[in-house]
Amino acid sequence: MHKPDRRDRRPILVVEDTDDDYETAVEAARRAQVENPLVHAADAGIAAALLYAAPADTFAFVLLDCNLPGVDGLEFLSELRRHLIHGKLPVVIFTSSVNPCERVAFEAAGASAYHVKELQFDRCLITLQGIFDEWLTPAASLEAATVVSLPGRP
Repeated sequence: MHKPDRRDRRPILVVEDTDDDYETAVEAARRAQVENPLVHAADAGIAAALLYAAPADTFAFVLLDCNLPGVDGLEFLSELRRHLIHGKLPVVIFTSSVNPCERVAFEAAGASAYHVKELQFDRCLITLQGIFDEWLTPAASLEAATVVSLPGRP
């Protein structure tokens, strides 16, 4: 029996300053057959402008790099969590940082999940595909403040 596809179809906001990493997310979405548009913001200022100009339920989730020019990912997340309208939006950290202190800081600031970018392209794609699968299901959208992790680099 065929199950209906109940995936969230809203856009995903990808806050990433590196074009290659954004293109990796695009490729992972393509391979995972994600139909959601990916909206690219190269820094936190652009991301904030996109978010705050839109209704609260516009985006399925935010995929956020923590090392951004200007306002970094942690500061952006902290500001977002204080926002009355957008404060519950799931924010998934996807970063090359393996610093355990950063992971703790993001979890304390309200990250919905924290994932470390894999060095190998194929493994990075698999991690991103897992993120899309996890956060585009109806149950994931209800659990905005739950921290989930996939294995990262040691």
